[in-house]
Amino acid sequence: MSQEIKFTKMHGLGNDFVVINAISQAIDLSARQIKQIADRHFGVGCDQLLLVEKPTMAEAEFRYRIFNCDGGEVEQCGNGARCFALFVRQQGLTSNETISVETANGLIELQVLGDQVAVDMGIPDFRPESLPFLTENRAESYNLTVNGADYAIGTVSMGNPHAVLQVDDLSEVDIEILGKAIESHQQFPNRVNAGFMQIINRDEIRLRVFERGVGETQACGTGACAAVAVARMQGLLNEHVTAHLNGGDLSIQWQGEGQTLIMTGPATTVFQGQLVLD
Repeated sequence: MSQEIKFTKMHGLGNDFVVINAISQAIDLSARQIKQIADRHFGVGCDQLLLVEKPTMAEAEFRYRIFNCDGGEVEQCGNGARCFALFVRQQGLTSNETISVETANGLIELQVLGDQVAVDMGIPDFRPESLPFLTENRAESYNLTVNGADYAIGTVSMGNPHAVLQVDDLSEVDIEILGKAIESHQQFPNRVNAGFMQIINRDEIRLRVFERGVGETQACGTGACAAVAVARMQGLLNEHVTAHLNGGDLSIQWQGEGQTLIMTGPATTVFQGQLVLD
């Protein structure tokens, strides 16, 4: 039986999404259908599909679900969270400027600040088991052998798993080959998002991210948060950091371990449409 689905195409710094209101329309999507929607040649095209649902938690206004373009559901997406906030306001689902949202890993808080959205991303979790990452003890950095070479990485969960590799020059890194190898490394049994960070100064970084189940994207919000958190723990960055990604800039603020991390950046609506799925 065919489904007619209204959707909105959005992006956060070029990290693009198909956002679907699953509150006012009945939605039942298979992994195959999500891959069909995400296909850039035969579908709408997106990095991730976002579903806006009724919450199951009393404290939340909405429930937020995220599906990668390979059809798999994931725990968190920072750029998607900003688009989520803009979407529910544009759709008239809320008039609140501060929005409490249920995710797979608990509550997050979104604050609309004009054309920017600030997201309380929660407390970065450096425990290896939180990703999970198979190692004996927690450390600020770990040695990871990839394609016969050794790399120093930091790891952190921002509600989803991240490995961060500091590099001298991003232009000299083959993100596709190295990112894919790290993403599927045996020490990350649930796979991992691989971030490549170049530190410009104590207030600025450049970043590229090979996202789990997607590949390299124009921007990764949780990846920017992870990179700053790892570098802050290593004493390399200040409390307020601008992360320069291919799609634009994000502002990251983190006081340090045990504190919540705030990410601020834009969200953009591209177009609205309707699709028919078999």
